[in-house]
Amino acid sequence: MVTTGLRPRRSAVLRLLVVALALAGTLIGALGGAAPASAHAALTGSTPAQGSVVDRAPEQVTLTFSEGVAMGDDSIRVLDPQGKRVDDKKLRNLSSDRVVKYGAGLPPGLRDGTYTVAWQAVSADSHPVAGAFTFSVGAPSKTTAPVAQQEAGGGLVGALYGIARYLAYAGFVLLVGGAAFVVACRPAAALVRSVQRLVVYGWALLAGTTVAMLLLRSPYTGSGDLADVFDLGGLQQVLITKPGAALISRLLLLAAAALFVAVLFGAYAQAHEPAGADADSEEQARRRKDLTFGLGFGGVIVATGLAATWAMAEHASTGLQPTVAMPVDVLHLLAVAAWLGGLAALVVSLYWGPPVERTAVRRFSRLAFSSVVVLVATGLYQSWRQVGTWQALTDTTYGRLLLVKVALVVVLVGIAWMSRQWTGRLAEVPAAELRAPEEAEKETEQGAEQEAGKGAGKEAGKEDRQEAAKEAEKVTVGASAAAATAGTAPSPAPESGPAPESGASPAPDETPATNGTTPTADDAASPAGGTPAPDPARAAQLARQQAALRTARTKRRRDADPERLGLRRSVLAEASVAVVLLVVTTALTATEPARTEAAVKATSGGQSAEAGRPQVLTIPFDTGGPHGKGTARIRLAPGRSGSANTLQLRISDPAGKPMDVPEAKVSFTEKAKKLGPLSVTTRHTGKGQWQASGVQLPVPGKWQLSLVVRTSNIDQVTEIKNVKIGS
Repeated sequence: MVTTGLRPRRSAVLRLLVVALALAGTLIGALGGAAPASAHAALTGSTPAQGSVVDRAPEQVTLTFSEGVAMGDDSIRVLDPQGKRVDDKKLRNLSSDRVVKYGAGLPPGLRDGTYTVAWQAVSADSHPVAGAFTFSVGAPSKTTAPVAQQEAGGGLVGALYGIARYLAYAGFVLLVGGAAFVVACRPAAALVRSVQRLVVYGWALLAGTTVAMLLLRSPYTGSGDLADVFDLGGLQQVLITKPGAALISRLLLLAAAALFVAVLFGAYAQAHEPAGADADSEEQARRRKDLTFGLGFGGVIVATGLAATWAMAEHASTGLQPTVAMPVDVLHLLAVAAWLGGLAALVVSLYWGPPVERTAVRRFSRLAFSSVVVLVATGLYQSWRQVGTWQALTDTTYGRLLLVKVALVVVLVGIAWMSRQWTGRLAEVPAAELRAPEEAEKETEQGAEQEAGKGAGKEAGKEDRQEAAKEAEKVTVGASAAAATAGTAPSPAPESGPAPESGASPAPDETPATNGTTPTADDAASPAGGTPAPDPARAAQLARQQAALRTARTKRRRDADPERLGLRRSVLAEASVAVVLLVVTTALTATEPARTEAAVKATSGGQSAEAGRPQVLTIPFDTGGPHGKGTARIRLAPGRSGSANTLQLRISDPAGKPMDVPEAKVSFTEKAKKLGPLSVTTRHTGKGQWQASGVQLPVPGKWQLSLVVRTSNIDQVTEIKNVKIGS
């Protein structure tokens, strides 16, 4: 309906796309910065517990996760206070049907001190997760064990991997949606160069990002060092994992997709070229029908396979109902591609292609509506599966991102409704205007070549005539010499001058037989009046300028139609919102599902892992008397209100050795709610050690811990520290 726009309008198109890309980049930056923390498998428990102090060294360290993970022999490392690895370097799989648990064995006879457990794994949905915690044997001590500061999947490698994931989704959308637009909505678009470029660029983008993700996979889930991209050993390990197999499968399917694209813009495009003087034959119609069926059937198979490479390696492959979730995820991806990719193909057709028929726009409108219906149905199921509760929509990052996505879809549907209104007002494009601009360009080039050929022919003819004149002059000179020898004086040769045009009769007094001279070639070949031959380059340039003016006038008439102009603008607005929507969708796939986060809270007593950590305070003191200096270390576990907490107190001298004092008292006060002081009764369990069980703090919030230490009958000090108690 709307045809190629004028070149001055391209600036408006580019400005709108730049705004959309800028907003998309802002979202990538805002969401990508938090991406490494969005692990999909969470540590829900460990033995020994984080920050605990055990009397005897355990036989092994175990970790429990919220969902399935992939781990190796180096995934769990236990380091002593000096940073030396002390575990047996063999992973123990302790998982059962409903519990995901792994462990690492410890040797007997470990010395007292603080040990560090560093772990790293890959969750079942392909995202890396890592962490570290400490526990102590006998009594805490200083530790120099190195722990990586960069989170798993973070840093430069994580940023590059995230960008590659987004571009892979974009390539899939352009490839599948663009091809679907050609086959299902507008077969004539197979001849449009801008649509061809869109689909081919989508294929190349998806293939390139798949290779990049395959190379980045090893450092992304492991070292985080970009130099490990070309580590063949790491690449070999990636290939045997589920995400690696999915990426390899995607590359194989892209090889089949390349053949599909070649047929689409080769034989299929030729079959839909504009008919000549004779109408299409029955054989030609049957050929078109067979190609359409073959491409449709094969394209659905290839597109489904490509979508399955995401479903088999990400959210849908783990968690609740994976056998149902994976096919639903495939349908969701195909619907997204058909809608957004077809929209992109329509945009390039409207702005940089021949006039789009009204029937083609209406076909796409029906395709987009069907895609939206599938998106809503599959999206509702996925939301229920990943979120679970209404409260999680506002209390979790995944839920908030999902709300943003829903809002963008609503905006997109609203703009699509406006486009549908513009489509209903359109009049059909006259058949005379359906000729592609590419054909006009070819005719322009052919006309320029013809003009250049004519000019070159004239130049060549002029050169031939000059050569013939030289030969005639030689003949004349020879004849004159022969006449002088015979005693006959030759008549002077006439000066060469302008000759009459070819076909003109010579003057009566210039008859060659009467004057005894031989005419030159220039007499018959030179143009009349001495007019010079035209410049071929100038002729070609004029031909191109005239064709460009004709094309500009045609485009101006088309753009004057307000309905078509409105359709173009509304479709472009749809495409801009779609760019941002694709960014949010990519961010969702890298965010921990709300249902998983809720499961982690449930295993820790209804609170987040951060709030459920034991509270450890180190309090220096000085009573001012002899041996009055020291350090008190207080540990409150699990650090929650409404449950029985255990308080451990250890007092040491400036040298770090346990030190007994005549009296040590602990109490808690919550000033905001006017609670306390609540005294804690401790019992002496060893030199410099006290312990209290069943410590009850009624409400969560910021409490003040008061420590009273007396080192003699008169030397005493009170130290106050704030401690945060979770719910």
